[in-house]
This record gives sequence, C-alpha cells and structure tokens, in this order.
Amino acid sequence: MEEKKGSFKSESVFSKKLRAGKRRTYFFDVKSTKANDYFLTITESKKRQDDSYERFKIFLYKEDFNKFIESLNETIDHIKRELMPHYDFDEFAKRQAEYEKNREATRMEGEMSHDNPVVENHNEGEQRGSGADGISGRVETIPEDKSLNEEDLKW
Repeated sequence: MEEKKGSFKSESVFSKKLRAGKRRTYFFDVKSTKANDYFLTITESKKRQDDSYERFKIFLYKEDFNKFIESLNETIDHIKRELMPHYDFDEFAKRQAEYEKNREATRMEGEMSHDNPVVENHNEGEQRGSGADGISGRVETIPEDKSLNEEDLKW
C-alpha cells in the first residue's frame, strides 16, 4: 500500500473486466483499506471519438451491498417485465458471442497468414470469469504473452 501526501491509495485485491460493446468497458475492483476492510469500485470507461477515455466511478461500501443489489435487481426486473416484456434481452449476449467468434476467426487468419509457424502453447495463461457473485459477464482467457491493447495501457 502506498502513502502520498496524507492520502491513502487502496490496494486492489480482485478485478473483473467486462467489455460491453466496442467503446464501453466496466471494471469491478475490490479494494482494501488500511483497516483491512473492503469496498467495491465500479468504473465505466468509454472511448471517445478522439481516442481518449471518459471514466465514471461508483464506490460501493459493504453496508450498502445488499440494498444496492436489491435495488438494481428490482429496477432491471421492472424494465424487463413491465416496460419491455417482449424484448429479447439475450440478443446482446448473442451478438457479443458472434462478435467474439468473428474477432477470433480474424485473429487466427492473421496468424496463419504470417510466414512464421504457429507455436502451440498448452499453458494458456490466466482465466478470469464470474463466480457466484451475481455479476455475470463473458469469461476472458488471457495468454501469458498477450500484448496489452491501448485501453489496457491507459487504464
């Protein structure tokens, strides 16, 4: 943990990244305090037209977890049942899966077109996914030798 001019920089103990479309990403970070307490930060990061990033942050403390989840679920359920009962909310997940499939196929085609042979790595690296935390997202496998993209470097 790091001290700077009387301010406290909390240490991240868990992170989850959720890509939501081409220009929006959500970060869920569990951080610790000096007193070994924990809180959640939810950050929405949007890529602007000029390739800079706009970020909005919510700090959620343990005493509000249950009320927050209850209110969030109630609000989403109201939208799904009362306001848009005939809408297919799984459409976005299907579109995202298709986008990921196409992106992977394009990446594989690019690797196959290089003169260098493709070396198979059986140690795929770290795998991140959602647990029983009530927050779902896609599972992301991060190869050990993956180069960081522009968004990762700016975050």
